[in-house]
Amino acid sequence: MQTVDFRYFALHRGERVLDLGCGEGRHVIAAYILGEVHAVGVDLSGEDLRKAQQRFAEFAEPGNERKQLDLTEASALALPFPDASFDKVICSEVLEHIPDYRAALREVRRVLKPSGLLCVSVPRRWPERLCWALSKRYHQTPGGHLRIFRAERLWAEVEQLGFVGFHRHGAHALHGPYWWLRCLFWREGEQHWLVRQYHRLLVWDMLRAPWLTRTLEKWLNPIMGKSVVFYFRQEASL
Repeated sequence: MQTVDFRYFALHRGERVLDLGCGEGRHVIAAYILGEVHAVGVDLSGEDLRKAQQRFAEFAEPGNERKQLDLTEASALALPFPDASFDKVICSEVLEHIPDYRAALREVRRVLKPSGLLCVSVPRRWPERLCWALSKRYHQTPGGHLRIFRAERLWAEVEQLGFVGFHRHGAHALHGPYWWLRCLFWREGEQHWLVRQYHRLLVWDMLRAPWLTRTLEKWLNPIMGKSVVFYFRQEASL
């Protein structure tokens, strides 16, 4: 399940791409698959990084010297990389988890090359507010969401750091109802029959990509996409 649309985040041969808060590896692995790049994933969770490494094994091309993937356990507030060392940075569904998210954005600015691209995604405000209303535990669990962003305000904050936004879109509209169900039946969790059935629908949709659900999600993404996705270019003067 990719949140980044690589049509707006084109990968070029030889680039270094950072996936900040890579989790179990969906975007860092996607970057490796789609481009001849050096993809680097960073996360605080060693367990998630181990899962990412296991998932990557299926896609690794050991004989292809034009591709490389590395995973590193580190904090978004103190990245172990030199200044201006990446051409592109992905920060997908991460900022809502970080107490000092502005410091994380400053670190992104530091490691990104002049004119480099940044993709940021966060949960859309109104679907997220509904999740919080349906279950306090949804956002009070360890590692949960600390805040609900206003899209326009976050866009402005990133631009104030020296970036220029050039595109935004919604993503994963069909996943919003799944999380509403999860929150509504929080105590039963994934064991609740309705949650299980909707999860089966999502898996079927991701594996089969049928025309009906793909078209429906495309229409709904601008209104109720679970995530809102921003694309920025760092100003060359920085």
